[in-house]
Amino acid sequence: MAVGEVMRMEIPAGGELTVTSPELHVLAVDDSIVDRKVIERLLRISSCKVTTVESGTRALQYLGLDGGKGASNLKDLKVNLIVTDYSMPGLTGYDLLKKIKESSAFREVPVVIMSSENILPRIEECLKEGAEEFLLKPVKLADVTRIKQLIMRNEAEECKTLSHSNKRKLQEDCDTSSSSSSHDDSSVEDTPSSKRMKSESENLSSLF
Repeated sequence: MAVGEVMRMEIPAGGELTVTSPELHVLAVDDSIVDRKVIERLLRISSCKVTTVESGTRALQYLGLDGGKGASNLKDLKVNLIVTDYSMPGLTGYDLLKKIKESSAFREVPVVIMSSENILPRIEECLKEGAEEFLLKPVKLADVTRIKQLIMRNEAEECKTLSHSNKRKLQEDCDTSSSSSSHDDSSVEDTPSSKRMKSESENLSSLF
């Protein structure tokens, strides 16, 4: 899970771990205002928070990957998914995908490419570069719902893995502390002063 918010973990009375996911934030990139409105509407119907930009260059600025300050405060920026059109003037969706996967801050964020052209070499190229999926326009609500469920499931698994890892570390720390305490107790018993006190006690007992 990348930058910003963390998924909340709750342990009910039964002891079984449940994961409460925050609202997913999606960055949608498309030079067509009509297509931008369509994908934004579908994402909002799916209860996602949506930020839309009109070009790959603006997307890089928003993410702070343009070499400048960018338009966002990166400390507070949390993006769960990036959906971008493939064919855009200037920076294409493929170029944007490569830039994102090269960045340390956002390389783990899933990127979905959209296109009205079903060109197999283009699809394979994007998937090879790390795209999560390649959707053909017009994008349907079922596509958005499926992708959202996939992202939430992946984040839930990562959250559970992190929880189990923390539990193991805590147990190891406890075991180390217990071992150290036991060693300290045995050391005290073996000191010359403790042996002397034990000997004196036995001598006194024999007198009586």
